[in-house]
Amino acid sequence: MLLTAKEIAQEFGVHVSTVRRAYRTGRIPYERLCKMYLFDLDKVRHAMRLNGFILAGTDDGLRATGGESRRRAQPMSPRLGKTGASIARTPRRKK
Repeated sequence: MLLTAKEIAQEFGVHVSTVRRAYRTGRIPYERLCKMYLFDLDKVRHAMRLNGFILAGTDDGLRATGGESRRRAQPMSPRLGKTGASIARTPRRKK
């Protein structure tokens, strides 16, 4: 049985963009029919078990400690002086 990305998202209780990200990165298998991406539910479940994802609505006892996460951007360190355009905008002091 082939399902759309929206139906797969509802089945697993995730957002549609999560499903799209997963098939674009190759984490779940898909079949393409013209412009539509279709998913076999059994193949997707199997792929998710192999990747260590927790499946919603399953009581098979398989649990993972978490999925892969992306690193957050670190804040830039403050600059120690005026640079570039900020110098041109400030008026000069008279001595």
